[in-house]
Amino acid sequence: MPRRSPPDDASAYKGWTRPGPVPPGGVDAEPGESLDGLCGRWRIFQLEKGNRFSTDDLVTAWYGTAWCPRAGRIADLGSGIGSVALMAAWRCPGAVVHTVEAQEASLRLARKSIRYNGQEARIFPRLGDLRDPALFEGEAPFDLVTGTPPYWPEGHRLPAAHPQSVPARLEVRGSIADYAMTAARILAPGGIFACVFPNDQRDRALAALRDAGLLCLHRREIVFKEGEPYGLDVFAAGRRQDYPEAFEARAQCPEVEPSILIRRADGSADPAIAGVRLAVGFPPGV
Repeated sequence: MPRRSPPDDASAYKGWTRPGPVPPGGVDAEPGESLDGLCGRWRIFQLEKGNRFSTDDLVTAWYGTAWCPRAGRIADLGSGIGSVALMAAWRCPGAVVHTVEAQEASLRLARKSIRYNGQEARIFPRLGDLRDPALFEGEAPFDLVTGTPPYWPEGHRLPAAHPQSVPARLEVRGSIADYAMTAARILAPGGIFACVFPNDQRDRALAALRDAGLLCLHRREIVFKEGEPYGLDVFAAGRRQDYPEAFEARAQCPEVEPSILIRRADGSADPAIAGVRLAVGFPPGV
């Protein structure tokens, strides 16, 4: 799981220093907020008792930027407090990033984080519903679209205690099917849609991609703890129309990559997740 940064950005391991630009800062946390390490030297504002960035966001940003051949334009759907968008921007320093988020409280935090990290010239957050057919109207298509959709229909799980977290957990404003349909509509030819979903709902995720006209190219399982069945799948998909008719069978899509373990049975961190964390500017080591 992502961890909070130490109070400063000094060397963390044998002279290793956090990569990437130093943010200008100049934005302060308000009561009830925290300012936490996100990637490299960049930080993110979060509510102390609200929705906070997680492994889901980390692996989505990492997987999408790893499989997109050249991300010049990025869109993040249901962007929440901006964690995926910021990590994708950090990984792709030349990219322009557009986001859409329906909750004003989350969007306010995202805007603060964008200012703190000095990215107002290339990350453009907006208030809106990702299901709106006019979303991003007039914008050029996107090389990479990311999304961390809610996992369960309303009534299938108890709502979160904090109202900001409810839409992140339950399908209040759209499901993975809506995320996939929107991604398919705004993707550029050859573009990649990266998303995450629980491994026990794998078939539902694959069906959503297929019904939206997307071809799942790569899939990787994220196992929370050794010996426990529940975890995540992260997907990278492209528009089906961009590939030859026989491509899926000949390329054996989706490619199922080796799973990544987060915690061993004894509770220690597995080196596999340490490699992912290193790729987004967290200290080395396990």
